[in-house]
Amino acid sequence: MTENRLAFVEQVIADLQEQNLYNNIRTIQSPQGAWVTIEGRKVLNMCSNNYLGLANHPALREAARKAIDDYGVGPGAVRSIAGTMTVHEELDKAVAAFKRVEAALTLQSGFMANLAVMPALVGKGDTIVSDELNHASIIDGARLSRAKVKVFKHADMASLESVLAGENEGRVLVVTDGVFSMDGDIAKLPEIVKLAKKYGALTMVDDAHGEGVLGENGRGIVDHFKLHGQVDVEVGTFSKAIGTVGGFVAGSAKLIEFLKQKARPFLFSSALTPPDVMATLESIKILTDSGELVDRLWDNGRYFKAEMQKRGFDVGVSETPITPVMLGEAEVAAEMSMRLFDNGIFASKIGFPTVPQGKARIRVMISAAHEKSDLDFALEQFTKVGRDMGLIK
Repeated sequence: MTENRLAFVEQVIADLQEQNLYNNIRTIQSPQGAWVTIEGRKVLNMCSNNYLGLANHPALREAARKAIDDYGVGPGAVRSIAGTMTVHEELDKAVAAFKRVEAALTLQSGFMANLAVMPALVGKGDTIVSDELNHASIIDGARLSRAKVKVFKHADMASLESVLAGENEGRVLVVTDGVFSMDGDIAKLPEIVKLAKKYGALTMVDDAHGEGVLGENGRGIVDHFKLHGQVDVEVGTFSKAIGTVGGFVAGSAKLIEFLKQKARPFLFSSALTPPDVMATLESIKILTDSGELVDRLWDNGRYFKAEMQKRGFDVGVSETPITPVMLGEAEVAAEMSMRLFDNGIFASKIGFPTVPQGKARIRVMISAAHEKSDLDFALEQFTKVGRDMGLIK
């Protein structure tokens, strides 16, 4: 009999299923929006990162169609060889202007942006100081850098200073999420910048969930705290509030020039496609012209969160429209997600390793695309399922 060298894979899958940690990935059969079609049923979408409802916006669709006519479908190469087209440079400049920095560089994803920046800025013999709840892409970027990684307690400035005051090798890079995606709280960026300056460290913020949410017209956490020119590196994504796909790095002109020479995902992975680029340009134009969608997102978020609390749900420490419904055990979150789906609500469970053991939840992602009637329907179904499961009175 042939030896099954992949038996361990089968065992891991079985263990995940037994622990209610297996991801049952649902397939959406329609465009992203407040309502989507799954398994032939129309359900209310409460777990997409499409914060502003731009993923299916008519102007973005038209921009992508025009890009195909003008520039074709693919970039043909990495940007450093033959893949930089006029539209790529237009997008770099538009991102820089929107973020109010000297320059920006666009990449294939927000995940790739972290992998591009961290190993380029620090390496063996250097130190990364990272919030314990930072996103997986920051963790992986730190690992790839081969720098020594020191972790400070989440949003704990005393813990951060204790690490910075210790013996640290080489260049020191302090890195944090801007908005923590699982809890919805905001980094204490002014205090982080102050401490980094005190100890001569570089600062970097991944604002994936701050773009389109915080700051004037959704310019992000640096704009929110008026810290322009004081944060060394801003990393972000287009795949959430912007409604498209791709990532970016923003900062000084010298930083971007440096990354064009040293960032491996920029040097060794093909550029964004012209339709993606042109759609992103259109999205940035919409946000530059008006903060209406951002305001609507926050109005929806405040309403839903307050009503959930009135009904007895624990929504954690969120300071943004992200609304985590804290449930504790993975099996409870899995059952609630399934029951909600049966009642017309698409809201995925979040469990380990995305969040710590014992802190499973349903993470509700509010959107500007939601009407008040949508939110009321969701509240009704959460209340019904919560009572049926004995989670609320």
